[in-house]
Amino acid sequence: MNASTSSASAESLPETPDVDKAYSNLIEQASPKQSHQIANDFERIRSSVARSTSVSIDGLQGLTSELQELQTLLNSEVKRVQGEIDSALSGIKIIMETIAPWTSAPFSPAPPTRAAHSARAMDLSRAIRADR
Repeated sequence: MNASTSSASAESLPETPDVDKAYSNLIEQASPKQSHQIANDFERIRSSVARSTSVSIDGLQGLTSELQELQTLLNSEVKRVQGEIDSALSGIKIIMETIAPWTSAPFSPAPPTRAAHSARAMDLSRAIRADR
């Protein structure tokens, strides 16, 4: 990591009075060698936080874009399915109108005669015997 990237990232963080006051107190209490180390550590931490924040924001923006694309896709699918449902309902209506006259006409099949029942019973008993 180069110094220009870390300082640029650190500069993008908002200044907070509490953090800056604590940093100043540490520098004042430390020896010259320690104060240099503290300054380096502070800058490294600030840079790390800036990078993490940047990555998080970029990730959230990417996720937002993907969700908007998904919403657009789902809206188009809703419209497509609604069109198919409307077409199916139209087809059902046509079928109902076509068969309506057939269902309103009286239809009474002739009741089966005694001979028809006997013939069916004979056929059934032959079939049973043939299976044995």
